[in-house]
Amino acid sequence: MFSKSNVLATLVAAIAMFLLGFLIWGVATADFFAQHSSNDLMKDPPIMGFIFLGNLVGAFALSSLYGKWARGQHSAKEGFEFGAWIGVFVGIGMGLVWYATSEWMDLTGHLVQAVIDIVYYGVIGLIIAVVYKATSKAKS
Repeated sequence: MFSKSNVLATLVAAIAMFLLGFLIWGVATADFFAQHSSNDLMKDPPIMGFIFLGNLVGAFALSSLYGKWARGQHSAKEGFEFGAWIGVFVGIGMGLVWYATSEWMDLTGHLVQAVIDIVYYGVIGLIIAVVYKATSKAKS
């Protein structure tokens, strides 16, 4: 669980999640989601330390799951595929549940969020896979 590959992949993925999250949701799509939100639920300002801590925990979970899922076969393609499936779960699966049970966003917002989640988690999975590949012991 605390292998060199897992720890390094967790740290790199957490930083990537934090920075990509800011660029995607804090900059690139902020106006779009403001137009498609039913309620303004954002803290002003957000607590950045807790955002990073959440990303760190999430990255550890993803990295640990990836380590078991990959079974020693690490490639960018496999990592992206792993992450994209996580994005399907979060973006489509949970997004539809959130749409059905809350007044957070309209359906367009949730559908766009789903596409972003698939790509976002795909990239995070790719990063995790690359770190695992770079740090795993070569088989003789």
